[in-house]
Amino acid sequence: PHLKCEQAFELSDASAERSAAGCTIKLDIIEYLNSNVVMLKWMIAEGYGDVRTLERRIARMEEWLANPQLMEADPNAEYAAVININLDELKEPVLALPNDPDASALLSEVAGSQIDEVFIGSCMTNIGHFRAAGKLLDDAMNNGVGQVPTKLWIAPPTKMDEAQLIDEGYYSIFGKSGARTEMPGCSLCMGNQARVAPKSTVISTSTRNFPNRLGQGANVYLGSAELAAVSSLLGRLPTVEEYQSYMKQVDAQAADTYRYLNFDELPDFIQRADSIEISDEIKAAAKLMSTK
Repeated sequence: PHLKCEQAFELSDASAERSAAGCTIKLDIIEYLNSNVVMLKWMIAEGYGDVRTLERRIARMEEWLANPQLMEADPNAEYAAVININLDELKEPVLALPNDPDASALLSEVAGSQIDEVFIGSCMTNIGHFRAAGKLLDDAMNNGVGQVPTKLWIAPPTKMDEAQLIDEGYYSIFGKSGARTEMPGCSLCMGNQARVAPKSTVISTSTRNFPNRLGQGANVYLGSAELAAVSSLLGRLPTVEEYQSYMKQVDAQAADTYRYLNFDELPDFIQRADSIEISDEIKAAAKLMSTK
């Protein structure tokens, strides 16, 4: 299937923590770069970072977009092994077991396990995951469920994600549910910022669950944001049937939920970006580099 860059990040970011020597995915990156050009121009307009550095990046992107070419594997390339995985045969979520990202289990094999804390965040997530979690929490509260019985941590990966989620009303939902919203960034995943309670059992969306990483003596499952949100509501890992029941609502609104943050489609970003002009000198340098 055709993957968005944000979807590919979930595979490539995870590979760094799960014993993969490298991760290469063939993608169409034009949509992603067009969005990033607007974002970087917006950053210049807002006074972020070093202007020259951002201008160089913009110029290189625009130069490539004028003649997009990517490396790809030779048709007759040979590999040490070819492993085909038919995802149509996967009928339930897969989790990494405590505390080893290489050890996995189907949800049906660990359903019912108590969950004390839940972390939804890190570079493994994108804005769609937070919308999905918000809709699951909101639906539960609308059906009489009060605040979540677990300690729920919410940490979007970027400030732009945070701002958009606030604008769309999701931070209000997180607050009403009793979730703790963290500063955008790594948060619990880094292991040296916030920490879960010692010896707690956690489900996390982060890339890693090495011993003591999220908390001293903590037992950490890794799973999807949707599974984490459902677990936060139940205080345990759900059965497959419970998970599928919760996900019916999310699946019905998938087109709205899993919209990616394309900055070239957001009026506020476009307006600020339009005020930025890249100098001829920077453009010429980008053109020269593209010929090397």
